Amino acid sequence: MNKKEEYLDSLKGDLVSGEEHREYNILNLGPTHPATHGVFQNIMTMDGEFIVHTEQTIGYIHRAFEKLAERRPFYQITPITDRLNYCSSPINNMGWHMTVEKLLGIKIPKRVDYLRVIIMELSRIADHNICNSVVGVDSGALTGFVYLFQQREKIYEIFEEICGARLTSNMGRIGGFERNFSDEAWRKIKVFIEGYPNVLKEFERLLKRNRIFMDRTINVGSISAEQALNYGLTGPNLRAAGVDYDVRVMNPYSSYEDFEFTIPVGSSGDTYDRFMVRQEEMWQSLSIIRQAIDKLEAMPDKNTFFADAPEYYLPPKELVYSSMEALIYHFKIVMGETDIPVGEVYHCVEGGNGELGFYLVSDGGRTPYRLHFRRPCFIYYQAFPEMVEGSMLSDAVLAMSSMNVIAGELDA
Repeated sequence: MNKKEEYLDSLKGDLVSGEEHREYNILNLGPTHPATHGVFQNIMTMDGEFIVHTEQTIGYIHRAFEKLAERRPFYQITPITDRLNYCSSPINNMGWHMTVEKLLGIKIPKRVDYLRVIIMELSRIADHNICNSVVGVDSGALTGFVYLFQQREKIYEIFEEICGARLTSNMGRIGGFERNFSDEAWRKIKVFIEGYPNVLKEFERLLKRNRIFMDRTINVGSISAEQALNYGLTGPNLRAAGVDYDVRVMNPYSSYEDFEFTIPVGSSGDTYDRFMVRQEEMWQSLSIIRQAIDKLEAMPDKNTFFADAPEYYLPPKELVYSSMEALIYHFKIVMGETDIPVGEVYHCVEGGNGELGFYLVSDGGRTPYRLHFRRPCFIYYQAFPEMVEGSMLSDAVLAMSSMNVIAGELDA
């Protein structure tokens, strides 16, 4: 019987016997606590160090992204998606582009699909990198954080080489990428996938079988598979509870069906399982990137980086200066004068935190009629009381970190 079970058992005994000697206190965990990023609050009823009840308050950085997007041409919405999960913003960008492409019926070349896969898997590594290193810090182990963050910088340097930005990337366009990957970008990608495995192994040696880390994370913040499904959890948090749902496999997109990889699954749904699922997913992402590079190198055409959709894809600048047709397309796209077909679509991708979905309704105008972002954080944060009530206060911080609650995605 763990501490949570012992406490809940003792609490039931008091309720049955009618004893009322317990004195409860109210504690605010956040919004100014470092673990809550300064933007969300947990009002906790405490019995000493044990959490009797907790209630979340969100909305501190709600920016009405969906309504902002409904007032902008489709290609101008990409920077808005950056600000959702900013730890893996290129996945948000690609997900949005694929949603619009689904509505427009644009056929994407295989090479573009594989380029997107590389970027999305690098983003997944960066996202899990942050989450797991912070779980280490919250359990008292700072060293692993320093090791992994050096590697995250290398991923950001790759993004910077490809699109000129690091954190909020605004990467790609509807139909593909704004430019082909440079030789320097490929060099940095290959250097990263060659060097990262050794760092990841070292990080695992620091924590994976560390007795202190295991004591702090095993049976902490547990949730069953049934509860996880009832709360709508997806991504690593759901897979850690034993459910092998991954959008890349269940509803393949961007040619993910062409790759071989394993979906890591836990059993107890606790903090340790969430940590281990993300660790294994980083290894799988490295494998996917290697496969994508091999497939790209086997392709005869090395210059394709966008689809044949001139009505929606900005033409190269040199053509705008020399071709009237390209100039017209450029003007219409930039000025938002290209009408989008009437339709209603939903498209989802496997984001860093789970199923990231875009529900788009078009009435044929130049902007979305309605747009809804399915943000994994917003959905799974409601399960936080289920995970921590009956636990100790110190466990709540670790449980929250292992859920990987990203404020931008939570509030939108």
